[in-house]
Amino acid sequence: MAIFAGLLTFVSTLLALALRRLFRLLRRRAPDPAAAAGFFHPYTNDGGGGERVLWCAVRAVQDLCPDLPCAVFTGDADASPDGLASRALDRFGVRLLRPPQVVYLNKRKWIEASTYPRFTMIGQSLGSVYLAWEALNKFTPQFYFDTSGYAFTYPLAWLFGCKVLCYTHYPTISSDMVERVKQRNSMYNNNSLISGSIWLSRCKVLYYTIFSWLYGLVGSCAHLVMVNSSWTRSHIVNIWKVPERTKRVYPPCDTSALQMLPLERSTTPPILISVAQFRPEKAHGLQLEAFALALERLDSDFLKPKLQFAGSCRNKEDLERLQKLKDRAVELHIDELVEFHQDISYRDLVQLLGGAICGLHSMTDEHFGISVVEYMAAGAIPIAHKSAGPMMDIVLEEDSRQTGFLASRKEEFAEAILKVLRMPEPERREMAAAAWKRAQRFSEQKFHEDFTKAVRPVLLGRS
Repeated sequence: MAIFAGLLTFVSTLLALALRRLFRLLRRRAPDPAAAAGFFHPYTNDGGGGERVLWCAVRAVQDLCPDLPCAVFTGDADASPDGLASRALDRFGVRLLRPPQVVYLNKRKWIEASTYPRFTMIGQSLGSVYLAWEALNKFTPQFYFDTSGYAFTYPLAWLFGCKVLCYTHYPTISSDMVERVKQRNSMYNNNSLISGSIWLSRCKVLYYTIFSWLYGLVGSCAHLVMVNSSWTRSHIVNIWKVPERTKRVYPPCDTSALQMLPLERSTTPPILISVAQFRPEKAHGLQLEAFALALERLDSDFLKPKLQFAGSCRNKEDLERLQKLKDRAVELHIDELVEFHQDISYRDLVQLLGGAICGLHSMTDEHFGISVVEYMAAGAIPIAHKSAGPMMDIVLEEDSRQTGFLASRKEEFAEAILKVLRMPEPERREMAAAAWKRAQRFSEQKFHEDFTKAVRPVLLGRS
């Protein structure tokens, strides 16, 4: 191990010297940046919390610097300035002061997970550099905002003369991920083939160790780092090691539009809702199984509830995942009680939330959990995974009153579902009111204030 550590240090030193020389050569050839803010967000149609952050960030920059043009780097072929402005308003209720300039990226396939069946993490990271090269050659802004978590693009943006600002939703790699591989736990980032082999697991730990070092190197190039939760901040500070430049800015939730209405959920039957993109890490299958188990344990004379899924699909893989969920509901014999809503409008989402008595969230180590805040703001009791953002920042007591439930296993989720279903109306309303009050800590207005405070010194050149 000592020999390996020495070799790694030697190789790292040579690589650092070579990169420094290359950086100097490239920086001399970089074009002068335009007085503008460019937002690197290749997927402007993913419909999730990351996209809401994008539009709220654009609006905040427009408010802070009215004369500063804003551009969006996107790989969505049908994107247009007016179309993106309309999407921001229709999907998220964010009204931009002006439509953003669109810089179309035609090489987005290089950041698709499907492009890299193996070594996906490093493949997508290097692919993002290639995509950023295309972006910055087409348009070089004075301020480069990354709102999608592509840290490997930061050195390149710096070489082009940009001030690099990022909003990091979650670390690309974390100590939790490394620990799972060491413990040989099978999850979305560690398939059963690797977890079942000691040799492959050791190789993957080595791969993760090298990647962590590279991730820390590129991340430290950011002039300002904004993170969305306490959990994310702890990991980013540990890896990037720039605590003085790292600010926690909770993501925006449109709590004002949700309004916790109606308070008395007299829906027939009772509605449970799950709001999340159809991605593997969201663990929708666990929700289906927990719902099926709760139905088995529910009293025979109790009105059977319904479970509604509301999410978006980015690509073919997400569509296939959605179909598998539908098939799984059939296998569990609960398909008549489960509904799937794909790519619905924000107005329809608000309507669904307004009719639900509780909301489900089951992603392990969710960096924050905007959907959990949406449940609370809408008056739906949250049942969230007992980890990361929901556990550390969101589902905490408010005025010494419980605001929801935390669970990690199928049985725990099922038990929490039954508690909400059997809860007397006054007790449910009291918990919902406490949850609503806590949700106001994560409003769009709070995000606007904290985001503006964080970026003002960089954008306006003040310390």
